[in-house]
Amino acid sequence: MAISRAQLLKELLPGLNALFGMEYARYDEEHTQVYETESSDRSFEEEVKLSGFGAAPVKGEGAAISYDAAQESFVARYNHETIAMGFSITEEAMEDNLYDSLSARYTKALARAMAHTKQVKAMEPLNNGFTTYQSGDSVTLFSTAHPLVSGGTNSNRPAVAVDLNETSLEAAVIQISKWTDERGLLIACKPRKLIIPSDLQFVAHRILMTELRPGTADNDINALRVIGVVPEGHAVNHYLTDPDAWFLMTDVPNGMKHFSRVGMETSMDGDFDTGNVRYKARERYSFGVSDPLGIWGSPGA
Repeated sequence: MAISRAQLLKELLPGLNALFGMEYARYDEEHTQVYETESSDRSFEEEVKLSGFGAAPVKGEGAAISYDAAQESFVARYNHETIAMGFSITEEAMEDNLYDSLSARYTKALARAMAHTKQVKAMEPLNNGFTTYQSGDSVTLFSTAHPLVSGGTNSNRPAVAVDLNETSLEAAVIQISKWTDERGLLIACKPRKLIIPSDLQFVAHRILMTELRPGTADNDINALRVIGVVPEGHAVNHYLTDPDAWFLMTDVPNGMKHFSRVGMETSMDGDFDTGNVRYKARERYSFGVSDPLGIWGSPGA
């Protein structure tokens, strides 16, 4: 349906002092704090997690050497979605508008809508990672039992949901340091950045930035700050829906991935019969996770 003069009645008459509602600022591309971006030239992308070897056994004198076998563990698949939207304006509405360029105004609104959608989709794995969103190993993204080829498990969430505080952050750092690979060998893994909703920004600042331990009468140093256990600090993401959920990005490679199949494209054309002018925006991308050890999360207590 085209935008006609009926939807723009006040803009057809003299005496209007101001038009407003399109000038709001928008948050930056906050998904870049969570995802590693790569380009894609296919309809989908797949990434396979491999299993290495287990601990080497002792070889007895004169005995044959033991041989181990490697294998594939699981596959993470990224199916690119096409996100598109447009609008149409009648010829008469454009002719009779007295105040500004309709196309310029609503093109900005279209870009704003597309950007908002992208950020919402980017946070779906985190917002649903405790309930319905699964990683390639067929368990929820945040699970206490990510299966390993060795028969063991890794956990990238606390056994009991906890709010963000000094104690829970220390426990998360310790838990991450005990992760193993698919064959049970320890991996040198550390957190690098804390991702939080806007509700926790002041809590995070006190925990990571104060000289002394926050919220206590003790005169102890703030070990989290002195040691620098979260070297990249914290980042607020305004598209997280749970006000007390919090996440730690780790230095494990190939964790959270964003594939860009087709960047933002805009176009316009005029309809000869009606005179209406149509504008559209289109983009193709996917968000997901390859290795769930790229992130740790708690849904909050």
